[in-house]
Amino acid sequence: MAQAFDPTSRYSDEELTRRRDFDRSRPLDRDESSNLISSDKVDGTAVYATDGEKIGHISYLMIGKRSGRVEYAVMSFGGFLGIGESYHPLPWDVLDYDTGKGGYVVNIDKDRLRDAPRYGTNDQPAWDRQYGENVFGYYGFMY
Repeated sequence: MAQAFDPTSRYSDEELTRRRDFDRSRPLDRDESSNLISSDKVDGTAVYATDGEKIGHISYLMIGKRSGRVEYAVMSFGGFLGIGESYHPLPWDVLDYDTGKGGYVVNIDKDRLRDAPRYGTNDQPAWDRQYGENVFGYYGFMY
C-alpha cells in the first residue's frame, strides 16, 4: 500500500512553527489588500456619478479566461426590483474606487452613460472582440 505524501515532511519543525505563527499573525480577512479585492466583495458595490449620485451597482465581473484580468464590471442600472433594469459593461479602468463612499465612481456624464452600450436582462451580448472594441471605444479606451 502506497504511503500518502505529507507536504510538511520537507520542512523542519522550526520552519513549520514559524509558518504557523505567521498565519496566526495575519488578519482574518485575507481576501483583500490595499491593491486587491475579492470578487465577492465587488458584486453589489455601489457605483456613483462624479456628482455623488448613486447610479447603480456592480452585478458581476467578466474576466478574460486566458489573461486572467477583469475586462468588465457589469453595472446594473435603473429599474425597480429587477423590472426595467439594464446592464452596462464598464471597462474596469473607468472605475475609480472611492474609500469615502465605499463604492466606485465613474468619471462620465450621466446623460452619456444613459447612451452607453448596454443590454437587458434576457439579452446577453456576444462578448466577442467586436463587442469589446465597441464598449471600450465608447469610453475612450483601446480594447
